[in-house]
Amino acid sequence: MNIDRETPMLFPVDMREWLPANHLVHFIIEAVNQIGVSGFKVNSRGSGSEQMPPEMMLSLLIYSYATGRFGSRTIEAATYTDVALRYICGDKAHPDHSVICAFRKDNKELFEEAFTKVLLLARQLKKLKKVGGISVDGSKIRANASKHKAVSYKRAGEIIRELRGEVAQLVKMAEEADGQELEEGLKIPDEIQRREDRAAALEEARKAMEKMYEEAEQEGSKQGKKLDEYQHNFTDRDSRIMKAGNGKHFEQSYNGQLAVDTEGSMLIVGGYVTQHGNDKKELESAVSSVPEEVREVSDVSADSGFYSEEAVAAVEKVNEEGKQEGPEVYCAVEKGHHGKTIDDLKKNKPMGRPPADMTEKEKMARKLKTKKGKEIYKKRKETVEPVFGIIKHVMGFRQFMLRGIDNVNTEWSLVKVAYNFKRLHTLLGKKSLSECMAYG
Repeated sequence: MNIDRETPMLFPVDMREWLPANHLVHFIIEAVNQIGVSGFKVNSRGSGSEQMPPEMMLSLLIYSYATGRFGSRTIEAATYTDVALRYICGDKAHPDHSVICAFRKDNKELFEEAFTKVLLLARQLKKLKKVGGISVDGSKIRANASKHKAVSYKRAGEIIRELRGEVAQLVKMAEEADGQELEEGLKIPDEIQRREDRAAALEEARKAMEKMYEEAEQEGSKQGKKLDEYQHNFTDRDSRIMKAGNGKHFEQSYNGQLAVDTEGSMLIVGGYVTQHGNDKKELESAVSSVPEEVREVSDVSADSGFYSEEAVAAVEKVNEEGKQEGPEVYCAVEKGHHGKTIDDLKKNKPMGRPPADMTEKEKMARKLKTKKGKEIYKKRKETVEPVFGIIKHVMGFRQFMLRGIDNVNTEWSLVKVAYNFKRLHTLLGKKSLSECMAYG
């Protein structure tokens, strides 16, 4: 399909006049064309719905996510009613919701490529430094599943025993009734099969929970959790029940991780989704998620949820000669207080070298009390925390539409791309990309 956005019309005269010159949609279309993405998957068989241009589909999803539309049916409907989406689609094309859903699900490589290339574009436009710090954090994002569809290992065992007892009773009834139907009109063989199928599904769920328990035991990350307490969700088996909000309630969720630039841009430079309910094992992975071609990380700031001696050592990479090869970590070792304590108000910054008998944890706490440590750690609250707030409360993304750890990572890549396009547009003063390229 040829997408024509320039053919003059009677009213308005030109499709480009539908929207203000500084509108986000112009920037997204121009930037997608500029970065030249190539790693997309399309319907190569040519069957089903009409093939849609990949650049158009990418622009459609980026703009939709940046402006709070996430459901494929919602996006499809908006291509008829929203002027910006009509412009993206050339007024004539209206991708079916199934096409939108499939494109979103199948194009993780495309979204990751767009993520890296828009950051390189920001570098080219002098809005992102090659070398600098990052702040990392995690936040719970609801899964597309209800916690009421979950069952614990212990409860699954109890239900299996109940089902087996019911099957035995039904077999006895069948023998007594000689294959006759129940009074309600339901056949005994069907009732037996239904219970056996459910018991088999629960057995499979228990095996999955046993595997999770064994893996956690090997990693040393059980945190006192017993096998009986493990949960399995039948709607999205990869999601987990996690503490949400202020920690007083639980949701079926994933843990979305972000690494954000602390050098002034507030662009997302890394991130992914994990099934872990806390951030203890995420510091090294969060730093590694930053593409090397985008940022040479000089320092990392993180809250106490990320701290462990092992995690800090894995990031800082001190070699046998005592030389540090990785970025400097500034990680709180305990939860901070609201406001400032009396000690905080005192000018009691550490002086001289740390005592030789200090533990690594004490050294980290001391480092955060230095002038440099305070300045770097302060950036965490000014960067990654506001970015999560924008994603959840401005863009409105609080729940994944897709299911399964691989699919939600794909969707999280799209969320990161949408945020960065929106943020870069703001950093450029909402000017057109061609204008910024010419004079930047």
